Amino acid sequence: MTQALPPAAPQAAPPARQRRRLAPLQPVRAGTRWLLGASFFVLFVAVWAAATLGGFVSPTFLASPMTMLREGWSLFAEFNFAYDVGMTVWRVLGGFVMAAVIAVPLGIAMGAHKGVEAFLEPFVSFCRYLPASAFIPLLILWAGLGELQKLLVIFIGSVFQIILMVAVIVGGARKDLVEAAYTLGATPRGIVRSVLIPGAAPQIAETLRLVLGWAWTYVIVAELIGSSSGIGHMIIDSQALLNTGQIIFGIIIIGLIGLVSDALFKWANQRLFAWSTL
Repeated sequence: MTQALPPAAPQAAPPARQRRRLAPLQPVRAGTRWLLGASFFVLFVAVWAAATLGGFVSPTFLASPMTMLREGWSLFAEFNFAYDVGMTVWRVLGGFVMAAVIAVPLGIAMGAHKGVEAFLEPFVSFCRYLPASAFIPLLILWAGLGELQKLLVIFIGSVFQIILMVAVIVGGARKDLVEAAYTLGATPRGIVRSVLIPGAAPQIAETLRLVLGWAWTYVIVAELIGSSSGIGHMIIDSQALLNTGQIIFGIIIIGLIGLVSDALFKWANQRLFAWSTL
């Protein structure tokens, strides 16, 4: 007669803290987030350095990190690259502000009033799919090669996106709040001013933050053609000289400026609409 084996001991469950750490949507501490983000950049640069310094990639096609830094220093010290950076930032902010000033009120009107939405939405949806770069030949004919042409490229690339996104945000307002405001005697104009706009403001600000990132792609396209200054102009000149170090440095500068502007925008949104994050 065989002897029954004792039941296997149950495996110890992972600690509750570990389970929470691995759970979906579980937030991480600010210090851990910064460490993880910096770790990826370190890993990226290490792979880049190994590929270039190890001879796996020709310097003609990809400069090493050290070469890129030397070329970047040369741009600032010898070629007044700070002026190009300033011009690019000015163009991004100018075109983006022009788009926001026009798009936000139109988007609010479309979201709040279905008649306005029916009138504008087909045209806005049509224009939203038109690439801003396709307008450059016309804009050069209409506005020349000056600053207005570059501002209009950013404006066209941003304005229709903002209009439609703002309209969706405002149109998705809670109906119970609107009905409660009518019950308390609010007028249609008061509904828009006191219910729809305050309720949608945090999301509108977040939409503007996202579209500002898109504006950076449009400004480089605008500076690639018929420009005598700006980061895009420098990249085109460096491409003609096969100077990949300067090209990569210009791309990294765009990313750094965009990262800083995004962080400032996010900080401002948190201060202006702190109640929305509670």
